[in-house]
Amino acid sequence: MSQIIAIQSVSLDGFSAGANQDLEHPLGVGGPDLFSWFFPTETFQRMHGEGGGSRGIDDAFAQRSFVDVGAWIMGRNMFGPVRGDWPDESWRGWWGDNPPYHVPVFVLTHHPRPPLAMAGGTTFHFVTAGAEDALRHAQQAAAGKRIRIGGGAATIRQYLPRIDELHLALSPVLLGAGEPLFAGLNVRQLGFTVAESAVGENATHFILRRTQLK
Repeated sequence: MSQIIAIQSVSLDGFSAGANQDLEHPLGVGGPDLFSWFFPTETFQRMHGEGGGSRGIDDAFAQRSFVDVGAWIMGRNMFGPVRGDWPDESWRGWWGDNPPYHVPVFVLTHHPRPPLAMAGGTTFHFVTAGAEDALRHAQQAAAGKRIRIGGGAATIRQYLPRIDELHLALSPVLLGAGEPLFAGLNVRQLGFTVAESAVGENATHFILRRTQLK
């Protein structure tokens, strides 16, 4: 059975995306500040075909989240800003012709769309039958490798009872409003404990692992 992992940046006031997400603000107002630890890293620069970048603690945590990942699951909002029925197939994601995933990606949506094959081995599959169906497809595609749950916060919350390891990057910012990650959830009752913590250059990193059987 594949290990299920997730990584999420969180503000000091508990938000993992800003308010008013749209095409101009895909992470919501103030949302990019949550990722100020990630953008300078070598891992991020390499994902986008660039050289350089930092190699400190932040980069080490970023890098490990991509190791041995065989499939992704993400919410439709992470794939793009289009809402409702797909008007056409012109929207192909935020990442250009060669997205940084390089494995099958299963997008949760209520609106069907044919699979979208991209350069570099990424194929987006649009799953309309729900989270469990997406997980079943991801487990088949991952073939024993890890499954990574992408954003947004609603998707992480939906899969939290199934996630084995959750990496929280606590960014030193206040958003004031947005998408809360843990509101109304009892993370301890879900079986998580803090297994690791480290202070990075621009964020504090916590690894939460499940200690109870699912």
